[in-house]
Amino acid sequence: MALKGQKFKKYSIKEKEKIVEEYNKGISSSYLEKEYGISNHTIRQWKYKLRKNGTLINKKRGRINEQNLTKEDWKERYEILKKYQAFLKAQREKK
Repeated sequence: MALKGQKFKKYSIKEKEKIVEEYNKGISSSYLEKEYGISNHTIRQWKYKLRKNGTLINKKRGRINEQNLTKEDWKERYEILKKYQAFLKAQREKK
């Protein structure tokens, strides 16, 4: 459990891949833990993600990163919202 005010170190994808590569070459996880200050569990998680997904990039579920949406994506979202509002208005008028 994290302590109040605790700061976590963030590792770049290249750093993570380097550490996992060293682990795959046979360097023990306990040595890497002491060398980089990363827990054994974290190193094994990175190895599992790399093996499973082929990448260590986090694929977040749920919301889409809105910074990467194109103009067409925004237009499509707008049209969907307009249709939904019309649907809700029709539902209210039925009652």
